[in-house]
Amino acid sequence: MRKAKRKGKSAAAVGKKRLTLLEQINLNAAGIDVGSREHWVAVPADRDSQPVRCFGTFTSDLHVLADWLLQCGVKSVAMESTGVYWIPVFQILESCGLEVLLVNARQVKNVSGRKSDVSDCQWLQQLHSYGLLAGSFRPEAQVCVLRCYLRHREHLVQQASTQIQLMQKALTQMNVQLHHVLSDVTGVTGMAILDAIVDGQRDPLKLAQLKDPRVRSSVETIAKALTGDYRPEQLFVLKQARESLRFLQAQIAECDVEVDKVLSGWEAKVDLQQQPLPPTRKKNRSQSKHKPLAFNLREQLYRVTGVDLTEVDGLDVLSAQALISEIGLNMHRWPSEKHFASWLGLCPDHRISGGQVLHNRTRPVLNRAADVLRMAAQSLKDSRSALGAFFRRLKARLGPAKAITATAHKLARMVYLLLKYGHNYVDPGAQYYEQRYRENILRSLKKRAASLGYTLIENAALNLQVS
Repeated sequence: MRKAKRKGKSAAAVGKKRLTLLEQINLNAAGIDVGSREHWVAVPADRDSQPVRCFGTFTSDLHVLADWLLQCGVKSVAMESTGVYWIPVFQILESCGLEVLLVNARQVKNVSGRKSDVSDCQWLQQLHSYGLLAGSFRPEAQVCVLRCYLRHREHLVQQASTQIQLMQKALTQMNVQLHHVLSDVTGVTGMAILDAIVDGQRDPLKLAQLKDPRVRSSVETIAKALTGDYRPEQLFVLKQARESLRFLQAQIAECDVEVDKVLSGWEAKVDLQQQPLPPTRKKNRSQSKHKPLAFNLREQLYRVTGVDLTEVDGLDVLSAQALISEIGLNMHRWPSEKHFASWLGLCPDHRISGGQVLHNRTRPVLNRAADVLRMAAQSLKDSRSALGAFFRRLKARLGPAKAITATAHKLARMVYLLLKYGHNYVDPGAQYYEQRYRENILRSLKKRAASLGYTLIENAALNLQVS
């Protein structure tokens, strides 16, 4: 018993000694608990007689907050990502020369006890002083400007799609089957017919004659689809939805002009006169359903990135633009492509306890860049490229969900390497991928046969038949 007590005392002494080894790294650290009406700020206790203060949310209050932090000798500040209330605080403190860390609220949960704004800001200050906090990723200021425009454009596109659905609903309730004879109701022919309907035209033959020569459906077929039960209340809904759609389309066009201005102000990595954008190598390039932009977006992206991301199968100009607005151009923020894929939440998250793997599924991450890559991966199901063959093989073996995640992970690694090192992407083709896959299978079978004491002999005649 005495030996056990001595061992216990020595272990406690060692534990106290280990606690003393945790030293403060950031001596000039502060913590902020962000709120909608007030911000609670904590600085080291020896910097001010009142180390915890409350500030308002007005701009003048934020400047007073920055002046007080500088007066206290604070150089680094940590705050939680609370809605969008942290953005003004982050920008003003950063403009004053302070290092600001935006931390994930799930990773800085307080210990058990009474929770208050005062204890939260003190807890943040304490964790940050010991160097236990890691800031979330936030791109450069110019990338944030582009991201703001593109996110606003995404909301406008969503609202426009809602108006198209309202138009379609009104036509369906009037039994006007226009969507059965036209592939795009909002195209040239569809909008001309809808304008005539709203203006009072009801004759199906006259409406059908407004079709574009490129429309495959005949005038008689379109006339049958336009014979409906026109109701005044549904015509009113159709009229307002059409006007809203055109207004939103005009706003999207204005947003595209601003995006062009932002990209034009970025530093060019290649001179388009000396190194012009080469023609695309993609075969059977499908026509995009989006309306053409007022500027050459592919050329702009090539100028600011130095590589042509649209050559990667599954990525078009809009998805490449969305990726740049979310991750920026500085790939050195992530040490390797593995770290980049982990930040996107596209790699397995191994949870190990007691020497056993509990699960290895991906982390539930809300990341717009990861969503873009998943959509690009899903579009590869019919692609005649190496990535398309990779996706189809995984889909047959693991199912569509895991195949999309694995292909998005592969796309993320490619995008990282292209932006970091400036290489050009060349698709080896689906046949090359299938040949490499076959060689890997044969190599694995030979190793397994050798481990069992056998020798695997290839049948050349059979290979010719299979190929």
